[in-house]
Amino acid sequence: MPLKVVLVEPLIPQNTGSTARLTAATNAELHLVEPLGFELSDRYLKRAGLDYWSEVRLSVHKSFADFLTTTGAKDSQLWFLTKFADHSYSEVCYGPDDYLVFGNETKGLSDHFHQSYPGRRLCIPMDNANVRSLNLSNCTSIVLYEARRQLGMLSAGHTFNK
Repeated sequence: MPLKVVLVEPLIPQNTGSTARLTAATNAELHLVEPLGFELSDRYLKRAGLDYWSEVRLSVHKSFADFLTTTGAKDSQLWFLTKFADHSYSEVCYGPDDYLVFGNETKGLSDHFHQSYPGRRLCIPMDNANVRSLNLSNCTSIVLYEARRQLGMLSAGHTFNK
């Protein structure tokens, strides 16, 4: 099974488009949790994803509860990326069926996620306290590739179907 990226209520089409391109390149699934801050037909979304949209393994969910029901994801498969975490994304062991869950660009993940999954929260450490956050698509790249590294999926000839 491939790794999965989950964007909860993303707002900026270019970030989602870039993340879609990333997931297409890595054969990862992309799950979008509504409401979205854009239409899936948005030209900026399409432009950022270039002509790779046919390669994106995309699912759209009406809510996070709908996502959980539809996918059957277990708590032990969920990793929530937030600056309000005690552990770095590089300090855990990822599994091949894990979901990497990211909040939106302005608010991050809601309190619900912090209260419901306290032991499943991870951060991307930043050295400059004056910088509030990193770009969403950059964050998905950092964490997805760390998970792939841990799972031995970075060799030049790697494909999921080997």
